[in-house]
Amino acid sequence: QVQLVESGGGLVQPGGSLRLSCTGSGGTFNIGAMGWYRQAPGKQRELVATITRFGLTNYAQSVKGRFTISRDNAKNTVDLQMNSLIPEDTAIYYCHTEDAFTGSDYWGQGTQVTVSS
Repeated sequence: QVQLVESGGGLVQPGGSLRLSCTGSGGTFNIGAMGWYRQAPGKQRELVATITRFGLTNYAQSVKGRFTISRDNAKNTVDLQMNSLIPEDTAIYYCHTEDAFTGSDYWGQGTQVTVSS
């Protein structure tokens, strides 16, 4: 059973930056891709960025060029550096990973990001 814990959310002004971190623990031997998703009020949860164990990344078009996802396989962490934040980035951000062997999905509890002046 993999556990994911996020941190780093908060309130930031437009144009500012935040760095989200997620740490996996407990049975992480078969962790595959990791990623960040977000959900704004009244909207579906959407993909923000994903990264494979080998460093291949995928970004939502809306964050491309502004956000950077990275991971440390040894530490079982995945980070999301968010720059040039805009109000539309306001959402609850969730860390996600998958067990490449069993196909199980794991989600963090979510961390609130609010971009407002």
